[in-house]
Amino acid sequence: RMPSSPAQMALGRARSPTLVLAAAVLGALCVVALSEDGACVHLHGFSGGFARQLQQLENLRFVQHAQDAPLVSHYNYIVVGGGTSGCPLAATLSEHSRVLLLERGGLPYRNMSNQEHFTDALADTSLASPAQRFVSTDGVVNARARVLGGGSCLNAGFYTRASNEYVRTAGWDAGLVNSSYRWVERALVFRPDVPPWQAALRDALLEAGVTPDNGFTFDHVTGTKIGGTIFDNSGQRHTAADFLRHARPRGLTVVLYATVSRILFRSQEGVPYPVAYGVVFADPLGVQHRVYLRDGGKNEVILSAGTLGSPQLLMLSGVGPQAHLEAHGIQVLVDQPMVGQGVADNPMNSVFIPSPVPVGLSLVQVVGITKSGSFIEGVSGSEFGIPVSDGARRLASFGLFSPQTGQLGTLPPGQRTPEALQRAAEAMRRLDRRAFRGGFILEKILGPVSTGHIELRSTDPRANPAVTFNYFQEAEDLERCVRGIQTIERVIQSRAFSNFTYANTTVESIFTDSANFPVNLLPRHVNDSRSPEQYCRETVMTIWHYHGGCHVGAVVDDNYRVFGVRGLRVIDSSTFRYSPGTNPQATVMMLGRYMGIKIQAERWRK
Repeated sequence: RMPSSPAQMALGRARSPTLVLAAAVLGALCVVALSEDGACVHLHGFSGGFARQLQQLENLRFVQHAQDAPLVSHYNYIVVGGGTSGCPLAATLSEHSRVLLLERGGLPYRNMSNQEHFTDALADTSLASPAQRFVSTDGVVNARARVLGGGSCLNAGFYTRASNEYVRTAGWDAGLVNSSYRWVERALVFRPDVPPWQAALRDALLEAGVTPDNGFTFDHVTGTKIGGTIFDNSGQRHTAADFLRHARPRGLTVVLYATVSRILFRSQEGVPYPVAYGVVFADPLGVQHRVYLRDGGKNEVILSAGTLGSPQLLMLSGVGPQAHLEAHGIQVLVDQPMVGQGVADNPMNSVFIPSPVPVGLSLVQVVGITKSGSFIEGVSGSEFGIPVSDGARRLASFGLFSPQTGQLGTLPPGQRTPEALQRAAEAMRRLDRRAFRGGFILEKILGPVSTGHIELRSTDPRANPAVTFNYFQEAEDLERCVRGIQTIERVIQSRAFSNFTYANTTVESIFTDSANFPVNLLPRHVNDSRSPEQYCRETVMTIWHYHGGCHVGAVVDDNYRVFGVRGLRVIDSSTFRYSPGTNPQATVMMLGRYMGIKIQAERWRK
C-alpha cells in the first residue's frame, strides 16, 4: 500500500529512525521535557519560567539537603514521600504539629534560561533525575517520580475530580472531600485556553456520540468536557510542591535526597502489636540518619511514597508476605500477605493522526467519558518541535518527539548515551517536517479489573521493585479497550475533525502505521489487518496511573492505619482499588489534604 499523506511518505523514507521517533513520542505523552539536572522545565521551550517559584521555595527555610540534616531528630509526624499526596498532607499537618517530610528526590524547579544541553533524564540513574525508568514484567515501559511534587512534575497536567460514586464507595465524607478539592483548586488549578486541535477533538467526540457536552467542569460526568490544568495561562507548570508555601514554617522541615531504608518498630507495654517509632534514611553520601517520633500516643509515621514505594518500604521493614520476605533475608515482623497485591495500571492505547496543517502544542485538556468504560483524550504538538541546533554541546530539541525526553520505546537505558541521542536527533532532522504535524488520540479504560503484584528485587531501597500489572488479563478490560478504539475511529472520521486529517487517508492506514511503533517490549504479529483486540494487546502502554498494593480493607483500615501495627499509616495511590476519575492526580492531592484534616481532628479529640 502506498503512503497516503506527506507525513506517511516522510515516515516511509526513514522507517527505522522514525519508529524510534514515534516511540519517543508515545513514551512521552504524559512527561514534559526534563533537564539534565532532573528539573521539570517549561512546557513551551525550556525557558526560565520557574525561576520565580524556585525563589519562593528556596526562601522557605524549612527545605534542606539530606547531608545537612542532623543525625538524630524528633517530630510529631514523619511523612515519607514528598509527592502528590505527601506535600498537601505535610502542609496540612504542619498547621498545628512538627512535621518532617522526607523526599528521595530534589527540588522540582530550576532556572532554565541558560540551559543548553538536554539529556534523557528518565535514563539517568543519579539522584538528580526526577524519575526512574522501569519496565514491568509485562514488557511495558514505565516511570516512577523522584522529585519534590512527585508525578505532578511529570504528568500531562490534567485535573478532574473522582465521580460521586467513587467517593461514596470509598466511604469518604463528601463535604470534607469537596472542601479539600477546593483547597487544592485554589492553590494550583487553572482553566485552560483550548486551542483549535483540542476544540476539534471536543466537537468530534460529541459527533461520535460521547454526549452530552458538559462544558468546562472539574466533575466526573458522562459525556465530553474540558477539564482543569495545573499549567497556568503562560504555560508554566504548577506542582504539588506549591502546597508547601501554605505550610506553617515553624511546623515543617523538608529534607531532600533522603532515601528511607526502613521503618523502626518496638514493643510497647500494653500494646499487642509492634509500634512504629521512627525511620532510618540515608543521604547521598551513605550516612545514616535516624528520625524518631516524639513521645505521645498520637504521633505517627505516614507513608506517602506511592504505589511502588509504600509497599516496598513496608516489606523492607518486615511487614509483608512471610515467605517472600524470608527469601530476601528480611526479619518478618508482621506476616501480611496482601502487601504488594492488587497492583493495577490503567492500560493506554494511542493512535497518531497526521495533520495537513500545523498543529499547536497542547497536552490533555478535553476528555470524553463514555458509557462503555473508556476515556478518550488527546495531545498535540506544534510540529512536535523543530531542531534548533546541532552544536557540540547542544542536541536538537523535538519537544515531545525528542530523543532526550520521553522513554524512547524499547531502547534500553544503557544504550541511551549522549552519542545515541545525537544520532537519533540527526536522523529526525533529516525527516520531512510534515512528518511531525499532528496529534495523538488516546484511550484509557475504567478500573481496571485486571490486577498484579509488586515484589522486591533486592533489599536496596534505591532500586525499583519488580512489578507485574497483568494488562488485559480480564476480558472486561479488553472489551472496554475495543469500545474505546471504536470511538476513536468515529472521531477520526467525523466532520468536526476533518481539518486535521488528510482527505485520502483511511482509518485503517492510520491504525496500521501506529501499530508499527515499537512502544513496548511485547512480541508483534506482522499482518495487514489487525483486529481491535490485537491492537489493544500489542500497542498497550502506561498512562502512569498505576495504583494499589496497600488496599483499604486489606492492608490499611478506613482511616489508612496499617493492620497489625500501631503508629503507621499509608496515604497515597497505593490504597486505591481503582483509579479515580479519568486522571487521578486531583484525588491524590485531595486525599493528602483530606486525611491531614482528619488526623488533626483526631489529635485534639480526647
